[in-house]
Amino acid sequence: MTRYDTLIKNGTVIDGRRTPRLRADLAIKDGKVAAIGKLHPGDAERTLDADGLIVAPGFVDLHTHYDAQLFWDPYCSISGLHGVTSVVIGNCGYGFAPVRPAMREAAMRTLTRVEQISYDSMRLSLPWTWESFPEFVDAVESTPKGVNVLPYMGVNPLLTYVMGEKEAKARHATDEENTEIARIFDEALAAGACGWSALRCPPDSYSSVHRDHDGTSFASDLMSNETALALGRVMARRNAGFMELTMVSNDPAADIAHMEELARVSGRPIIWNTLVVDGADPERHRMAMAWFDSCRERGLPLYCQATTTDVSMPFTLDVWNLWDANPAWQQALTGTVEERITALSDPRTRKALKKENVVLFPLRLVTLIRTELVEYTAYEGKLLPEIADAVGRDLVDVFLDISIAEQLRTQWRVDLLEPDSSLLREVIQHPWMIPGVSDGGAHSKMLTSGRFPTEHIETYVREYQWISLEEMHWKLSAFPAWVAGFKNRGTLVEGAPADIVVYDYENLRSLPEEISHDLPGGDWRRTRRAEGYRHILVNGEITYTDGTCTGATPGRLLRHGG
Repeated sequence: MTRYDTLIKNGTVIDGRRTPRLRADLAIKDGKVAAIGKLHPGDAERTLDADGLIVAPGFVDLHTHYDAQLFWDPYCSISGLHGVTSVVIGNCGYGFAPVRPAMREAAMRTLTRVEQISYDSMRLSLPWTWESFPEFVDAVESTPKGVNVLPYMGVNPLLTYVMGEKEAKARHATDEENTEIARIFDEALAAGACGWSALRCPPDSYSSVHRDHDGTSFASDLMSNETALALGRVMARRNAGFMELTMVSNDPAADIAHMEELARVSGRPIIWNTLVVDGADPERHRMAMAWFDSCRERGLPLYCQATTTDVSMPFTLDVWNLWDANPAWQQALTGTVEERITALSDPRTRKALKKENVVLFPLRLVTLIRTELVEYTAYEGKLLPEIADAVGRDLVDVFLDISIAEQLRTQWRVDLLEPDSSLLREVIQHPWMIPGVSDGGAHSKMLTSGRFPTEHIETYVREYQWISLEEMHWKLSAFPAWVAGFKNRGTLVEGAPADIVVYDYENLRSLPEEISHDLPGGDWRRTRRAEGYRHILVNGEITYTDGTCTGATPGRLLRHGG
C-alpha cells in the first residue's frame, strides 16, 4: 500500500502564511496535506507534475449568494472556475431559511429583485425539503458539492419567521420576540450556521440601497440595535460564529458606535461590507481604513472586505435595479418590461428622474456599448454625457429614449464610482483589507466578479507589482479563512485539508465574458472562465484540470467552519 494518495511533484509551494515560496513536493492522504518536501513518486498512487507551476491554497470567497445555485451547480461557478474552493453563502441578510411553505414564493421573489437571481432557476432547482435552518443545512449537506460551503443565517428570513412579514417590516421586535429570535439563531448555530448577516439601511430613505420585490424596505432595515445585540450575545455564550454587516445611514457616528458595541458584546468577528474607492472622493476609503486600523489597535474584531475587482457593469434597463437608493428610479424600474416602459415614458416620471442624484453607478459614468438604432451607432463606446452634448438633448431623455426604442435591451456599461488606480493601490496594499466581494451567484446578467482571485494575481501582482505573490495568497486564502473561522483551511501545512490550486503564474488570466444559457429553465447569465489553472483540488480530489470539470464533488458543508 502506498503512503500517499496523490503527490504534486516539483512545484513551487506558496503555503498562504506569507512565508517565502519553496520548490518542493506536496503529498496528499485522505483529503489532507500529508507531507511537504523532497518526496518519492513511488510513495503515491498518482503523481501530478507541477514543474514550473505554483502550488498554493485554494481561494476563499466570503461574499456570495450561491444559496440556490449550489443545488444545480455543484461548483458555484464562476467562483469554482477561478480556484475558489470554499464559499460563504447567506450574505446581506438574505436566504431561504427559516421559511414557512407559504413564504417560499416571496423568498424567491425577494432574491430575484434584490440580487437579480433568475426566478425560474430557483423555482426549478430549490428542493424545499426544509422549513427550519437546521433542515436547510441538512439539505445543503446532502446535495453534491464541488466546493466547500459555509452558511450564514440571513436576518430577513429570521425576523419574518418570528414576527410575520408585515410586522417585521413595520416595527422593532418586542422583548419576547427578541427572545424567540435568539433561540432560533442559537438553534441554527448548533446546527452549523457560521453566524448571521444583515444589510441595514434607513427604511424608505435615499440611503436605502436595497428594496424587496414589492418595493418595500426589508425587515433588516427595521431591525433594532437591541435585536443585533441579542444575536451577538448568543454568539458570545457559544464563543462561535462571525457576522457580515453593512450599515448605511445618515448617522455614520451612530453606526460606528453600534458596531463597536456589537464587537465588544459578542467578542466575535464582524466583516463589514464593503469598502469602495471613489476617485471623486479620495478621503472616503482612507477614513474607513483609519477606523478599521483603530479597531485593530484596540483589539476589536472588526474587519473590512473591499471591492477590489473591476466593477464595470454591462446592463440593460429590462433587468437593471441598482438605483434603488433613488425612489424615482426604484419605482420606475420595478415590474415587467411593459410596466417599466410605461413609467419611463411618463413626462412626470422623467421630471422626477432628472432631479435624482444617482451616487452609485452614476449616469455620468454610463457608456453606450451597443445599439441597433442607426442614428446612435456612431456613439457606441462614448459616455452618456458626451452623447447628450452631441445631440443637444437632456442626458436622461437620451438615455431613456434610446432604451425604450429597443424595448429596454440597449446595452450600456457603468462604473460603480469614479475609477482611480492609484487609490485602489492603497486598498490592495493595506495589510488588513480582505479583497474580493464577488457577489457570486447574484447580478449574473451584469456581474462576473467571481473571477477576483485570478484578476488579483494577474493584474495586481504580475502586471502592476503592487504586492508580492506570497502576500496576495495570504489575502486570498489564509486571512479570510482565519477571520471567518474556517478550521485549518487557507494554508498548506501538514494536516490541513488539501484545498489546492496548481497554476501557471506567467499565463494565468481571466478570459473574456461569455453569455451562457445554462440556468435551469434556459435563462442566461454572464460567465468568465480562466486560463492557466492546471489543477484545482478540493479536499484532495481534482475538480478541474486545464479548465475542464472532472465531475468530482468532494466539497463539504463546513458546519462551524470545520
